[in-house]
Amino acid sequence: MFNLVKNNFFILLFSFLILYFLINLLDGNRGLISYLEKKKMLFELNKIEANLTDEVSDLQHKNSLLSKNIDLDYIETLIRDKFIYGKIKENIYIIQNESIKN
Repeated sequence: MFNLVKNNFFILLFSFLILYFLINLLDGNRGLISYLEKKKMLFELNKIEANLTDEVSDLQHKNSLLSKNIDLDYIETLIRDKFIYGKIKENIYIIQNESIKN
């Protein structure tokens, strides 16, 4: 048995090294599987960043309508939305969407 191992020492060493490198190539911290997971996470975070950037720009636009040059039409729209306010002889229709749940 010892002679068999001694005769095939380099073959065993070489096979264990190849096995070690293959396992680390696929499953290590910097392996292929980890790379694919990080790539997917990066894509999702970029999508979230784009949504948040759009939301911030929308809020900045709304803020500029209320602070720099006061837009009376926008203020009227806000009052109508928040307080369900209307003018005299104006019909207000409230449409409730059943698909939206509170």
